[in-house]
Amino acid sequence: MAAAAIGAGLLAGCASDKDSNTGAAGGDSEGKTVITVGLFGTFGFQEAGLYEEYEKLNPKVKIEQTVIERNENYYPQLLTRLASNSGLADIQAIEVANIAEVVRTQSDKFVDLGKADGVNKDDYFPWKWNQATHPEGKTIGLGTDVGPMALCYRKDHFEAAGLPTDREEVAKLWAGDWNEYIEVGKQFKEKAPEGVAWTDSAGGVYNAVISSSAKRYYDEQGELIYKDNPAVKEAWDLAAEAATEGLTDKKQQFTKPWDKAMNNGTFATISCPPWMLGYIQDKGGEKAKGKWDVAQAPKPGNWGGAFLGVPESSRHKEEAIKLAAWLTAPTQQAKLFAERGSFPSTPKSYETPEVADAKHEYFSNAPIGQIFSTAAKGVPTQVIGPKDQIVQENIANTGLLQIDQKGVSPDEAWESAVKTVDNALDE
Repeated sequence: MAAAAIGAGLLAGCASDKDSNTGAAGGDSEGKTVITVGLFGTFGFQEAGLYEEYEKLNPKVKIEQTVIERNENYYPQLLTRLASNSGLADIQAIEVANIAEVVRTQSDKFVDLGKADGVNKDDYFPWKWNQATHPEGKTIGLGTDVGPMALCYRKDHFEAAGLPTDREEVAKLWAGDWNEYIEVGKQFKEKAPEGVAWTDSAGGVYNAVISSSAKRYYDEQGELIYKDNPAVKEAWDLAAEAATEGLTDKKQQFTKPWDKAMNNGTFATISCPPWMLGYIQDKGGEKAKGKWDVAQAPKPGNWGGAFLGVPESSRHKEEAIKLAAWLTAPTQQAKLFAERGSFPSTPKSYETPEVADAKHEYFSNAPIGQIFSTAAKGVPTQVIGPKDQIVQENIANTGLLQIDQKGVSPDEAWESAVKTVDNALDE
């Protein structure tokens, strides 16, 4: 049942920029307390029936949510409303790429959820909890989900290239070492089916490798270190090697050509957090069902995740705190995974049947609950900086894309990426 539900849930697309449920901001409706929730993308609370369940448990409460499709549109609006202290929902979502900046610059605008009734710090991964916690101890957000990394691979392409197809044997090919992943790619290239690359993009390789590192772009003091960080250099060098050795399909992720490549099956592997499964299933379609499988990545990493915070300006602060705590509790996170594929940030959820027994039919019945649970437990405590997203996107989309698509040398591409990052950070 969990597998069937996950398969359906992961196919769901993002909500539109329109309100998915409109109403008076914080007002009363039919004598009920209206709690407003401001989200981006597809969190799935409403679709999974969690709002309806909470309203049945709390008959005097009505929940109304507003959804903006893309975080790049949502986040600037959130900052504007925080600055003016107006227009905020009772509960606001915060993306992991933005959490460090919000903690550093806006923590006084949010309630300390670490002191709220019904919230247990030990329910969450320490690294997830710490991401939303100010150095002085104030916790402004409760983790909704995480993005533990696996590797998705095409069994048919592996078989054609003479590589094993069993997921445990596949994981042994690169166990513990991203260098081995590149070396296996070179073996694959020698016997690969015509027109099939080892992986989708240099940017995808970079993101996978750097996501498994504790330090990336900032140190614990908030100073930029990406130019001199050995972990960034390793990720860059491996991604550049993948491009220069002809192992990539030369696509930029989340573009129409990338979608088309996924549909045509022109690459054999891709870094794969839980939410990527739905994307592959959606773009791959029925013709690729059973051809994909999921194996452990060389090293555990995290790609994705979000938080729920309660602004101090909330008109129904106590009720909003109760709802935020309930939505992010282990039981609800397990239900959300079963229905929508959002992987829990609460390890206790992994003991539930919804997670522990979860398999994905489209991906050859891979035991995704076990695979992603194992990965999540090994994720390092990462240092997240205020402008991580800007640094990462420019390295991948400015630097590595030039190597992939224009044949620019790795040294020239790095210089270009650094210049672009520095210009973006100076704005």
